[in-house]
This record gives sequence, C-alpha cells and structure tokens, in this order.
Amino acid sequence: MKKLLSIISLLAISSIAIAQNKAQSYIDKMQSKFKAAGAFSANFSYQNDGGGAMSGSITVKGNKFRLKTVGQEIFNNGKEVATYVKEINEVNISTFDPSEGDLSPAKIYSFDKKSYKSNLLSDSGNLAVIELQPTAKNVQVQKITMKLDKGSNEVREWTIQNKNGKKQNFKVTKLNLKIAVEDKTFNFDKKAYPGVEVNDLR
Repeated sequence: MKKLLSIISLLAISSIAIAQNKAQSYIDKMQSKFKAAGAFSANFSYQNDGGGAMSGSITVKGNKFRLKTVGQEIFNNGKEVATYVKEINEVNISTFDPSEGDLSPAKIYSFDKKSYKSNLLSDSGNLAVIELQPTAKNVQVQKITMKLDKGSNEVREWTIQNKNGKKQNFKVTKLNLKIAVEDKTFNFDKKAYPGVEVNDLR
C-alpha cells in the first residue's frame, strides 16, 4: 500500500512539473516573439468587476510605452513616467521603476518570469490557459490567468485577480507587430496640452 501511495505521489509531482515546464515554454515563445518585433501596437478592451467594457490602446518599443485608456494617457520613455488625466488637465511625472505594477498591457509581453510561478491549467486545441502566481508576498495581486494562442504565440486575454477578490479582465482586439515608431512618441509634450498643470514628483 505504501509503495502504491509513493508511486501515485511521484506521478502527481511529475505531472505538475510537466505542466509547469509546458507553461514556461509557451511563455518563453510568446516573449521571444514580441522581443524580436522590436516595436508593436495593440488595441484592447478591459473591464473591472461590475463595470462595463472600455477600450484602450498601447504602443511599445523596448522598455518604452504609451498607454491610452478612458480619460487617461501614460507616457513612459524608459526614464520617467508621465500620467496625464484628461478630466482635470493634469499630468504627474515620476521616475520610472521597472519593478512596479502588475501585468498591465504594458507588461504582459515582457514580465519577469522569475517573479511568477506558472502552471498550465488547460491545453486544448490552439489555446493554452496559464495561471501565474507572484512569488513575492508583499503584492496586491493574487493570481493572473492568461490565455495564449499556441499557433501565433500571442496573448489573447488575461485576468488579474487581487487578494481582495476583485478582478480586471483584458482582451486583445487588434495587434500590429510591424510598426515604425519614433522615440519622441513616448515623451509627454506639454505644448500639445494647453494649460496643463504639471506635478513633478521626481
């Protein structure tokens, strides 16, 4: 009986390891594809618990990005982050910290794999569903569920669940991996926003 239980335990451990390795392999392929692209843009929809669906867009080049959501625009030039709020015509400028934030549209393609424990939830057809759990204890995110297209190695959808149980869902609606974008795209240009109030938090 003890031998049988030992065999079952070994098989279970082996199955978990295989699932983790497959999940890691899918993530590696996805990240390699987007790194090779150099620059890309995407349109997406996003929805919070109990709220309606909203739309946004993002342009990424290396560690730089420009993210547009309803009422807000974020410019990240790799050194500083400018968050512009349209309703009050105000921008907050702070120093960029790559370690901050959860898997927003700016990070889903390039997150640090060492910061998450990955597990393959399902692997049917052309879709792999992967669960990511942060390895750090002092974070608000409990888990991220990501859906990857195995044929194209692209992220289709992901859901972030916080420790308080609230969820935020993102779905990619359009993706362009062949774009040319100038670095100035990621700088906040005060002249383009007449009367804007600038809060320098650096």
